[in-house]
Amino acid sequence: MTEASVEDWEWTVARQGRATRYLPEQEQLRQLVAEFGDLQRVLARRHPPAVRRRLLVAAAGLSGLLALTLLKLGDESSSSWWRTARSVAAAAEDRATMSWLYAHEAYQLYYNNDLHGAVELAVRAQHLAGGLPCAGPALAAPLEARAQARRGREDQVAAALTRAETALGRLDESDQVPSAFGYSESQLRFHAGNAWTHMQRTQRAREEHDRALLLYPPDDHTDRALIGLDRAMCAALDGDPAAAAEQATHTLLALPEQHRSALIFYRARDVAAKVPDARSLPEGRMLRDVLELPAGEG
Repeated sequence: MTEASVEDWEWTVARQGRATRYLPEQEQLRQLVAEFGDLQRVLARRHPPAVRRRLLVAAAGLSGLLALTLLKLGDESSSSWWRTARSVAAAAEDRATMSWLYAHEAYQLYYNNDLHGAVELAVRAQHLAGGLPCAGPALAAPLEARAQARRGREDQVAAALTRAETALGRLDESDQVPSAFGYSESQLRFHAGNAWTHMQRTQRAREEHDRALLLYPPDDHTDRALIGLDRAMCAALDGDPAAAAEQATHTLLALPEQHRSALIFYRARDVAAKVPDARSLPEGRMLRDVLELPAGEG
């Protein structure tokens, strides 16, 4: 292959990483499947070792994006794509990619309520990176904080968020971009807010939410919606079930239909479970009506 051909594959993977911030999951899934199939056919041919390694890293990136997209859609087949991605990254002997994959796979366990496993994978992601200034540790440390928050371990939450600040500070500007392959100040503020929400430290959580919303662009629908649901959770924790239900409902209805993924509804149902007192209120009934819709409709 020519240098231009290899660079084009690397650019394609990077473009798909950026697309995770704005493209509806179903549409991106179709693109990723087609591109992964094309890259598989390229890899079936013989290449010089240096070229093959770069193509393997690209394939690991596409596999990871497939897993991440399926996770957002609530499709359990995402687990097999994490394994595929790790195998390919290991063949390329790329520690930064391995770290990135373990960090994102930790989210799979986190959303499946395997908090011990999520912490284990997040710690492994940070260990694999060693001293490399790469996105893996910056992604993994905040996820570790969120999992520890759900376990009620405030000291570990604070320690993990400190490591997250350090990891973000070490990233090159080119890695602090809106992309699945990067990590940014806006994401850290969102994830810190989520951790403090789970710790029921609502004032501190709101401060992080406010900072995150100032940084996120308007078209970053998923994270902005998750912040809105965190704010609803804070209202519930502060004893205002009507405001919590109203905030959650507004967040769901304000989200474009194509972005109402299974991940969003998962978090919204979590909020609804925390506001049982709202069931007799108009706001609570409206939230229940919206949650009965299939993801992607409304």
